[in-house]
Amino acid sequence: MRATERSQPSPRMRAGVPISTPISTISVVSIRVIPMKTIPMKSALLALLLMLSACAGEDPQAQRAAQAQQAAANEAKAKEAATAFDKAVSEENWALARAQADVLLHDFPGTEAAKRVQAGYDAVKQKAEAARETARMAALWNYLTQSVKGGQQRSAAIYAKDNVDVDGTGATPVRLIFRDHPSWGRSSYLVLQVGDFDCYGGCKVMVKVDDKPAKALPASRPKTDEAIAMFIDDQRGLWRMTKEAKVISIEFPARGMGKRTAVFEVGGLDRSRMPWD
Repeated sequence: MRATERSQPSPRMRAGVPISTPISTISVVSIRVIPMKTIPMKSALLALLLMLSACAGEDPQAQRAAQAQQAAANEAKAKEAATAFDKAVSEENWALARAQADVLLHDFPGTEAAKRVQAGYDAVKQKAEAARETARMAALWNYLTQSVKGGQQRSAAIYAKDNVDVDGTGATPVRLIFRDHPSWGRSSYLVLQVGDFDCYGGCKVMVKVDDKPAKALPASRPKTDEAIAMFIDDQRGLWRMTKEAKVISIEFPARGMGKRTAVFEVGGLDRSRMPWD
């Protein structure tokens, strides 16, 4: 066979593969895709921002001018807020002063007004919390003035901080009352809703003011069914004990239950409501 004839492919070959060869035996050439190098996200975002800035053609000088204008506007608004803060402080309205300071520091941080207010913020915050506690304790008292034969009856009453179990059926309220009556005079007494006091023949109650040692005061349970009441006979002594007290604890005898203690947060007493001082 001539050389030219040898170089011609056999008629039974297609693409170098015999036509008779089964398709399943043909090797498939895999193509390997080489991934592109991943660009870090931060770098990509930075590049995008630079491109957008370049496209927009922003003037750095204009940007600085706009920022200065915004800063001046913030300073002006912060100054107004600081003026309102100063007014509340001058009026000793500590709750309002703290609220004004909170808004100023949140909305205009870094301003000169914010720096000045921040310097005194802790003191204002403490006074606001103290004022809130004073208002809470004042709201614990209930004052009543009634027209009775011979004039006006005045009273100041407060419930114990926690209910007390005085008869074994569960804790119930205990009340302390100061009363000024034109005929009966001045008196102080405890009132129960259930149970009874074990003090019909007279007894002693232990009264403790804040962290001071307890002091014994005479008491008595009157023979009446009108109320479950026990008088603390030294009413003037008890009234004086409330003068600078925040909390008064009174230990009393409960019938069939032994000693029980009622705690009263008396610090909010408005002494001008009772003509005893």
